[in-house]
Amino acid sequence: MADVRLMVAGREYIVTCKDGEEPRLQTLGNMVDEMAREAGGASGGLNESRLLLFSALLLADKLQDSRAAGSGGASHADANDSNSYEQALATLDKLAGRLEALADRLEV
Repeated sequence: MADVRLMVAGREYIVTCKDGEEPRLQTLGNMVDEMAREAGGASGGLNESRLLLFSALLLADKLQDSRAAGSGGASHADANDSNSYEQALATLDKLAGRLEALADRLEV
């Protein structure tokens, strides 16, 4: 197992992943950071749990848009691209769930 240091909204998180998944996790972390900055900038002084919640919601919104767009014209996609796309969606779903669980724990 490998540890990856992620910076999200100016805060460092250490996340464990399988060996070899570090670049992918770093990319996903960068996406979450981008969404956290977008959420924080749009609504001002959110606490950490609310910021993570809104970040997860923004990511889920983008995921939903991607799914809707993918169902229309993806028939010409290469099988490998389709598999990578599905893996990315599954990873984002898991990440959104983990962020929501973290946000729930932080609110207690």
